[in-house]
Amino acid sequence: MVERTEEQHSAKMKKKQAAHDRIVASRTVEKGLLIVHTGKGKGKTTAALGMVVRAIGHGRKVGVVQFVKGAMTTGEKVVFDAFPQNVAFKPMGEGFTWDTQDRARDMAVAREAWEEVKRMIADPSYDMVLADELNIVLRYDYLPLDEVLETLAARPEMKHVIVTGRNAPQALIDMADLATEMTLLKHPFREQGVKAQAGIEY
Repeated sequence: MVERTEEQHSAKMKKKQAAHDRIVASRTVEKGLLIVHTGKGKGKTTAALGMVVRAIGHGRKVGVVQFVKGAMTTGEKVVFDAFPQNVAFKPMGEGFTWDTQDRARDMAVAREAWEEVKRMIADPSYDMVLADELNIVLRYDYLPLDEVLETLAARPEMKHVIVTGRNAPQALIDMADLATEMTLLKHPFREQGVKAQAGIEY
């Protein structure tokens, strides 16, 4: 490995900074983004909720609808309930399909949650809407994919929508402005028998 002098390093960083500044200056479009977090790795909802926190910091209003989740109290709900002017946080699920074992009920609950997502998307007071675990209900065909895609495509121009959950449909990924796949490398639940813990999983 060749060591650089301080001057060489400084000159290289100045070139990188200038190139970066040119790229940033050329990006002038501002629009509502469709963001998808998928994959088998942990962190899809966590990353999305981080954006919710960021939006709160800018005084924005966010709607959060959680599909599937809702059967337990989570730390994030406690936090967001402290910001009622900025966040409408609605866990509207009843657990995973293997918990309920009632497909008709799961479909009805998914429909109710989706109608709330649609209401928030149409409401101009919301800057961002998070449809947490929507990909799961799409995977189980609890909602028509075509209807979901149509609603997302017709959202207001400046509305940000985040969709999370494993197994995102390819059509949703294709439509997204930003899509991220979380890759599982290690997980303590699988490798060490560590149970879900407060502050980490919920």
